[in-house]
Amino acid sequence: MKNLPWYGYIILALVIFALSFLFYFKPQNAELEKIKSERQKVEREVAQLLEKKKQLDLIEAELASLNTTLKELEQIIPLKKETDVILRRIQQMAFDSRLDIIKFTPKGLINQEFYSEWPIPIEIRGNYHNLASFFDRLSKFARLFNIDNFSIKTLANQTDDLTVSSNFTAKTYIFLEESAEAPAGQQEKRRTQ
Repeated sequence: MKNLPWYGYIILALVIFALSFLFYFKPQNAELEKIKSERQKVEREVAQLLEKKKQLDLIEAELASLNTTLKELEQIIPLKKETDVILRRIQQMAFDSRLDIIKFTPKGLINQEFYSEWPIPIEIRGNYHNLASFFDRLSKFARLFNIDNFSIKTLANQTDDLTVSSNFTAKTYIFLEESAEAPAGQQEKRRTQ
């Protein structure tokens, strides 16, 4: 090698460089390109997952809001009848309004598509001002009530506290959850058959 001319050294260096490029650097470059493409793919997936996480966070926030709204609505239209609670609350409102409940006769449920109506005929006695106070308290009650078939008449034997008698039907409502459960029950029956 000592006898090579100066351009022989250059040619030898070029051959060594070409061989090292072909056998070392080119495969390394291909591996580097493969790693870069995998990295870009992972970055796209991460970006998509971050977008989905944002959407999931929005959905979770909306779900929490809807659950809060549902709990508030269950106060207005509960899932069960609660006869004792209604009777106690109406008795307390009548007592606070200085009225006497003469008749409180809950009827059966009248099913609608998503809810049931629960009519409760009530007869109450007192004076006109106290009757108005009772209806005001009833309108502020957390549970939804509608008044139907309202009639008022004066009493034959009046006192300062007893001047009128009123008959009405207080309708309250119960949310029917069975409508959502019934198809699931029917599907379960089909699976067993």
